[in-house]
Amino acid sequence: MKGLKRVVFLLPEYLLIAAVIFYYFSAATLFNPIAIALIIGLILQIIYKNRVVGIIIPSLLILTCFYMLLALMSEFNEFPTFNSEAKKLLFAGLSYFISTMVVSGIMIFKYVTRETKSNIQLDMPN
Repeated sequence: MKGLKRVVFLLPEYLLIAAVIFYYFSAATLFNPIAIALIIGLILQIIYKNRVVGIIIPSLLILTCFYMLLALMSEFNEFPTFNSEAKKLLFAGLSYFISTMVVSGIMIFKYVTRETKSNIQLDMPN
């Protein structure tokens, strides 16, 4: 069980980088400053493991995904009938945004529950 927990806590940054790369290529623009900034921020997060940044980046991604879910529902309501195009839009959009929100939630949990060295030293008996 500890091995599974370790793997789950190692994956969020990499999965979010994959989600941002998917967003970068699906936006069809060569220079996308938001995607570039997110990729750089996540790579730096993998290297330095800053606790504050580890909470801020996924929080922003969750808020953005929630906004995009509302936009997805608005776009879905414009279909006159529930045809194959509506199913494709709903399936692709919901799976992408909900999975990104879940991975971001795991990353928040990872950095909220992470103990720093100073906390560990303070808790040690003399």
